[in-house]
Amino acid sequence: MKKVFVLLLVIAMLTVMAVSGLAKETRLTYWTYQELHKEFMDDAVEVWNEKNLDNQIVLETSVYPYDQMHNKLLIALQSGVGAPDLSDIEISKFANYLKGKTPQLVPLNDVVEPVLDKTIKARFDNYSKGGKYYGMPFHVGAEVMYYNKEYLDAAGVDVDEIVTWDDYVEAGKKVKAATGKPMTTIEVTEHWSYYPLISQAGSDIFTPDGEVILDNETNIKVLQFLKDMIYKHQIAIPAPGGFHHSEEYWAFMNNGGAASLMMPIWYMGRFVQYMPDLKGKMIIRPLPAWKEGGNRSAGMGGTGTVVTIQSKHKDLAVNFLGEAKLSKEASKKLWTVLGFDPVRWDVWDSPEMKANNDYTDYFGKGIFDILLEIKDEINPTVITEKYPKAIDLLKKNVSFKALKEQSMTPEEVLKEAAEELK
Repeated sequence: MKKVFVLLLVIAMLTVMAVSGLAKETRLTYWTYQELHKEFMDDAVEVWNEKNLDNQIVLETSVYPYDQMHNKLLIALQSGVGAPDLSDIEISKFANYLKGKTPQLVPLNDVVEPVLDKTIKARFDNYSKGGKYYGMPFHVGAEVMYYNKEYLDAAGVDVDEIVTWDDYVEAGKKVKAATGKPMTTIEVTEHWSYYPLISQAGSDIFTPDGEVILDNETNIKVLQFLKDMIYKHQIAIPAPGGFHHSEEYWAFMNNGGAASLMMPIWYMGRFVQYMPDLKGKMIIRPLPAWKEGGNRSAGMGGTGTVVTIQSKHKDLAVNFLGEAKLSKEASKKLWTVLGFDPVRWDVWDSPEMKANNDYTDYFGKGIFDILLEIKDEINPTVITEKYPKAIDLLKKNVSFKALKEQSMTPEEVLKEAAEELK
């Protein structure tokens, strides 16, 4: 009843302002490839309009297929005609839009810098160039380990005693012996198994100045470690379907296929939606560290929302975007509405983050207590103009040849990919 009264009051005030000529209404266009992002931004517009009675926004959103949207946006920016005010850009594509001396995007520093010390800064670095922040992230995408507690209990494994990757391998051997189940699955046609682990180890594909280091010693060791888990220790298998977003994989896991899985925190939504039979069985913990005291996570995936220089309402679009994604209220909604881990860590201990919802019902309480533990253990991702091509190589060649086909050694396949990037 109270909400209805407030809504009627707002409508009445807007009517009075419109009649008196005081109300201002601005149309902003927004492109995305994700329907859920549209729903979130629609809600953000409602909140904005309630707070800004004299500066109303009408958001016209177009949801396109992934490749079509990115290609359409790139052409519009390169031609100087037809770009929206706001657009999403997925992280693996973002470097394509930072090429040249002056990107065709509006810097967001005015709304980012005032709260930067309360955020996971590495996630803004992913969308930056020359000290300017061009993309507003939806989430941290903290890499975590999802464990099936029933299997660990059956093997007598205490999940909280798995501190390092060596501990994890030993626990996997016990689980395999006791249950016959593999400890985990490893992607061979995607990069969500390999890339987080090199980031966790303090490495990357490129150095900050753009040098290709994909074939360095650390990255070779990490790929060899994944191979050893499959063929030497025999506690892992290539993911059914090749990756963790295939229907074959979801069916496999829903039937209790493996004892654990490493994926970003946003993968919770996939469990809830596609693996309902595991509800109440899965628990979340940080990744094992490469050595005790080392980093236990990595920031993976993401989408940066941008303001294009073709916008006729740049200031309004920037201020709206800051309010929509960086305010405390919006940050909480990124969790309660989308199930994302917001980049503002100062809301992670808020009551709203601990309230019951689909995710706490599935995984239990304390999800953000775990994230608070690891918030300072996430390295930035180095994104250069060659980053999109590098991700394609990781997806199509590197893991498949080294881990599935075994047609090349980890060192050989990484050197081949590095040479192609160079």
